[in-house]
Amino acid sequence: MTGLPSLLGALGLVALAFGLLSALLAIFQPVTDLSWVVGNLGIGALLMAGALFIGFDSIRQRIRSGEARRVGKYGSSALMSTMLTLAILAMLGFLSQRHSARFDWSESGVNTLTEQSSSLIARLETDVVLRAFFNRSEAPDVAALLDRYAYASDRIDVVFVDPNSSPLLIEELELDPEALAKGLLLIESEGRSLVVTDLSESGITNGLLKLGRSSSKKIYFLTGHNERAIAEPDGAPAKGKESLGRAADALRNETYQVEALSMATLGAVPEDADAVVVGGPTRPYFDHELQALSDYAARGGSLLFMIDPRAQTNLPDMLAEWGIVIGDDVVVDQVQAIFGQATSPLAAGYAPDHPITREIRQPTVFPMVRSVQGDAAFYESIVYTGSESWAERDLDGWGRTGRAAFDDLDLDGPVPIAIAGTPPSAIAAAAADGTQGAATTPDPPKQARVVVFGDSDFASNEYIEAQFNRDLLLNSVNWLVGDIEQISIRPRLSRASRFELDAAQFRSIVFLSLFVLPEGIAVVGVLAWWLRRGRRGA
Repeated sequence: MTGLPSLLGALGLVALAFGLLSALLAIFQPVTDLSWVVGNLGIGALLMAGALFIGFDSIRQRIRSGEARRVGKYGSSALMSTMLTLAILAMLGFLSQRHSARFDWSESGVNTLTEQSSSLIARLETDVVLRAFFNRSEAPDVAALLDRYAYASDRIDVVFVDPNSSPLLIEELELDPEALAKGLLLIESEGRSLVVTDLSESGITNGLLKLGRSSSKKIYFLTGHNERAIAEPDGAPAKGKESLGRAADALRNETYQVEALSMATLGAVPEDADAVVVGGPTRPYFDHELQALSDYAARGGSLLFMIDPRAQTNLPDMLAEWGIVIGDDVVVDQVQAIFGQATSPLAAGYAPDHPITREIRQPTVFPMVRSVQGDAAFYESIVYTGSESWAERDLDGWGRTGRAAFDDLDLDGPVPIAIAGTPPSAIAAAAADGTQGAATTPDPPKQARVVVFGDSDFASNEYIEAQFNRDLLLNSVNWLVGDIEQISIRPRLSRASRFELDAAQFRSIVFLSLFVLPEGIAVVGVLAWWLRRGRRGA
């Protein structure tokens, strides 16, 4: 055919091809609107019929000539090749639905579960069902995250439930309607269940962790000596930039119970305390409070001290009895510091084999920090500032002149600013208790654990999300309470700009990219071919 019939025939073939292709894809990805498929097939059939009707005489003449046989031979060959290609594509699509492989080419691994999640999933001993009460198309990012969990372990099964079509199930489970409207996840395992509303990796992993735990450990934050607050007077998390409200929330997100503790009227640390945090005190403690902390360590308690430079507290005297030296100094680093502030060094040296720091490779930020050293027989330095730093000890002279310069009195860098270990007095007490109770208890006595930082700003609301400060704090508490399996690098919070799309807009973009634009390009190509052919014929 030549002229108009050839144009109509070519356009008809394009419409039929895209109609068949979209119908094939609809088999593997069901759609509710088939107007595009039906429209393409209908228009294609009409165009082909029009081409045959207008070019009937030309077709009849070609059939009588030998050219028809040649056209039929090559045309049938092209048709068979096309059908074979479509069959191969269909088979590949079928196989991709049955067998899949995942690759994460992103620089920061945002499409891969973190080590914390992966290690927890690897330890699962029972089957877990993640029941998502929302449609997959309504939250594609969350659906993709849940798919990663299911892909990581055969013990995890993900089920999507449409809340509108399952009212009896929702009533049976007594789910909160307000939470349902925002989307929630029900984690089920061996007859137990847990509702998760934080649909991030951190929220889901902590939900799995909570479901696997029989009890939650309790962390106390001391108050009454001008320590950094964890809560407002009304009980809400403390929001001031100097507070520890975000640190407390981060610990709760790790499944810990967090409470404030005032020991002024108490003679001892509560028995249910798994760890005590002393966060930035600036006033002296009473003798009975110091004795309570010592007794708590002697019976195997765990303590986290964060003591700022020049803080007016008597804790350094107590820690000195434990073999810990809190320097009366300020670390200065004129090379590796934030915003060019020499007294806000970046720490990038860590103990490579200690559980708290072995997974940390990136810097942490310490605004105004002092040196911390301990007896090497009982403690290990776990965080250091840079090699060009030093701990300035002539603070009065620095205050008078406004200048700090390294001299023989100062502590040369790298400067240790955090240590972890067990007080010798606690070891002796535990040994004595073990000897006395050897006849009655088969379990060895619990040994105390202590972590000391020369700064509390790094854990404040202002700095806890800077660099890897949050991980360092949480890892320290994990180690103190014996939750070694939780120590890792948590999911990073994405700070990139996002363009939010609803499900309908997302489907429209997919539809345009897969069908409309390619078919439009094919139509333009046919028109260009027809016009060039017409010019050659002229």
